[in-house]
Amino acid sequence: MTTDTSAPLTATPSARRQVLLPLSGLLLGMFVAMLASTVVSSSLPKIISDLGGSQSGYTWVVTATLLATTVSTPIWGKLADLTNRKLLIQLSLVIFVVGSGLAGLSQSTEMLIFFRVLQGLGAGGLTALVQVAMADIIPPRDRGRYMGLLGAVMAVATVGGPLLGGVITDSVGWRWNFYISVPFAVAAIIVLQRTLHIPTHKRKVTIDYLGAILIAAGVSLLLIWVSLAGNQFDWGSVVSIVMVVGAVVLLGLAVLVEFRAKEPIIPMSLFKNRTFWLAIIASISVGVAMFGTSVFLSQYMQLARGKTPTESGLLTIPMIAGVLLSSVVIGQIISRTGKWKRYMVVGSILLTIGLALMGTIRYDTSFWLVFLYMFIMGAGVGMVMQNLVLIVQNAVNPLQIGTASASVAFFRSLGGTIGVSVMGAVLGSRITTLVTEGMAKLGIDPSATGGGGAIPNLATLPAPVRTIVESAYGEAVADVFLLAVPLAVISIIAIAFLPNLKLGTKTSVEQIAEQETPGETLIAASAAEIAGDPIGEALLDEEAGRRGDAGADAGDRVSDTTRS
Repeated sequence: MTTDTSAPLTATPSARRQVLLPLSGLLLGMFVAMLASTVVSSSLPKIISDLGGSQSGYTWVVTATLLATTVSTPIWGKLADLTNRKLLIQLSLVIFVVGSGLAGLSQSTEMLIFFRVLQGLGAGGLTALVQVAMADIIPPRDRGRYMGLLGAVMAVATVGGPLLGGVITDSVGWRWNFYISVPFAVAAIIVLQRTLHIPTHKRKVTIDYLGAILIAAGVSLLLIWVSLAGNQFDWGSVVSIVMVVGAVVLLGLAVLVEFRAKEPIIPMSLFKNRTFWLAIIASISVGVAMFGTSVFLSQYMQLARGKTPTESGLLTIPMIAGVLLSSVVIGQIISRTGKWKRYMVVGSILLTIGLALMGTIRYDTSFWLVFLYMFIMGAGVGMVMQNLVLIVQNAVNPLQIGTASASVAFFRSLGGTIGVSVMGAVLGSRITTLVTEGMAKLGIDPSATGGGGAIPNLATLPAPVRTIVESAYGEAVADVFLLAVPLAVISIIAIAFLPNLKLGTKTSVEQIAEQETPGETLIAASAAEIAGDPIGEALLDEEAGRRGDAGADAGDRVSDTTRS
C-alpha cells in the first residue's frame, strides 16, 4: 500500500518535463493577468489625479475589474466543463489584451473604468481556466508543488508589476502601463498552442443563459450598492433599500433557476459537498485580504508616507516575499507528504494576525514594523489561497472540476470586490472626517486639500496641511485592515472543519476517461477504497446513471458490499 510519505508521482525528470512544458504556458497566461492588473496599482493615485478623478473613482477603477472578473468566472468555468479548455484560455488572453490596450487610451475616469471591465472579463477566464487545465495534467497528490509555482508566479507578477509600473509612470508616463502585457500575452498564446494538449470531452453545450444573467445582475447590483452607499446616497435611504431588495430578489431567482437548469452555472448540488462550501467561506476572507490590501497599501505608501510610485512598489516587497516563500515551500511539503490541512490552518491564523497588526499602523510607524506585518499577512495568504482550489478539486466529481474551481475563484473575487468597495467607502469617509477635524484644530479651511473627495497632491500642500493629510490616510488605511479581521477569524473556523481527505493520485483526465469507459474497473474497486471517498462515490453515481439500470444494479452491489 502507498503511504503518504511516498515520492510524488511526477518525481522523475521525464514526468516533470511532460508537466512543465504545458505548465509554462499556463503560468505565463496567469502572469499576464496578474501583471496587467498589478502594474497600475502603484500608479493609480497619479492616474486618477491626472484624469481628474475622486476617491470614488479610484475605488471604481479597481472594483470594475474585480466585478467583471467575478461575474464572468463561473461562466468561464461552466464552459470549461462543456467545451475546449485550451481554446477558452487563448480567447480569454485575447480579450484581456484588447481591454488593456484600450485602457491605455482612456481620456477620463469613466473610459478607464469601462475598459477595465473588458480587462476583467479576460481575467475571469484566466482565473477560472488555468487551474482547471492544471487539474487535467497533474494529479492532486502532486498538484501542491505546482500550485506553489503558480503562487510564486503570482507573487513575482504582484511585486514586479508595481515596480515596473512605478518606473514606467515616472519615466515615460502611466499610459504605457497598459501596453506592457501585450508581448507576454502573445508569447503565452504561442506556448499554449504548441505545448498544451488536453482532450476535449464531447458534450452537448447547453448554457444556462438565464442563470448567468440573473447571477451577473444580482451580484453587480449588490456591489454597486456597496460602492455608492454612504457617498452618493445614505445607507438607509429609499435608493439603498431598493437596490438591496433588488439584488436579493435577483439572486433568489438565480438560485431557483440553478436548481432547475439542465447545466447550471453553479450547480446547487455542489453545496452538499462539505469541502466545497467550507472552502467557499474561507475563500471570501482570502479575497478581501488579497485584493483589498494590495489596493490600499499603495495609497498608504504614497499618501501617508509621501513615496513615489516606484518607491511604493519597492516597499510592498515584504508582503510579496511572504506569499512567494510560503506558497512554494508549503506546496513542496504538501506534495512530499500528502498532508495539507495543518498548513492551511496555520496559514489562516497568520493571515488573521497579519491583518490585525496592519490595523495598528500610522503615518509615522517604523517601516521595519510595517514590513514585518506585511510579511506575516503575505505568508498567510500564500499558505491558504492556492490550496483552497486544490482541496476542492480533490473532493468533487471530475466532470465538475471546471465549475467547482471557478466557483471558488468566483467567491474569492466576490469577497475581494465587496471588500474593496466597503474598504473604499470606509476609507473615503474616514479621511474626510479626519482631515476636517485636523483642519478645524488648526483653524484652516478644509478646501486647502483640494476638497470634493479628490486625491490630493502632497507636493503642493503646505507643511501643516500635508501632515494632517498624511496622518488621516495612515489612520484610515489601518482602519480598513481591521475591517477584514472578523472575516479572517471565520476563515480559521471554516478551514479547521474541512474534511481531511487524502489527495488523489490521478489527473482529472484520467478520472474522466475511467468514467467514460465501461464501469467494470470502477465496480471492481475495493469497498475500502470507495467508502468515504467523494470522488469514488461521485464516479459510481455518474456511471450508474450512464449505464442505466445495469449500472445502477452494479452500483448497488458495491454499496451493499461497503455496508457489509
